[in-house]
Amino acid sequence: MSRCNVIMIFSPDKSRMLMCKRLREPFKGKFNMVGGHIEPGESDDEAAYRELFEETGITKDDVRLVHAMDFFYRFEDFEMQVYAGRLKREIEPVGEENPLFWLDVKENYFDYSRFAGNGSIGHLLIEVLESGILDEDPGSAAAG
Repeated sequence: MSRCNVIMIFSPDKSRMLMCKRLREPFKGKFNMVGGHIEPGESDDEAAYRELFEETGITKDDVRLVHAMDFFYRFEDFEMQVYAGRLKREIEPVGEENPLFWLDVKENYFDYSRFAGNGSIGHLLIEVLESGILDEDPGSAAAG
């Protein structure tokens, strides 16, 4: 089974979400979340933090990621893990693989002409924001 992750990174006030603009297929030219493949022998959390750092320069010291949900695409033998986190402070991510952008959470993430995932980003955004998993103070000692 092929396994990957996508990572939803929010600004400290949760008003913006970090997106990349895909330079390659799939979804070339569309906004997407950062993430990538989970390597053999790598834990799910290690893979999420590694991919986040590789694509944005954001480290474990900058954000506490929560493993929010998983999707299994049985006909494709594919698993996608969804992580979410709110930055502890304002930082400017640096992306070398794809250009990075902060977009307002009020965007229409169901717009297939602009966003990857065939509407799934809109669904994920609603689920994560309504779940309350981002409500804990990201700078607190309990937040890690």
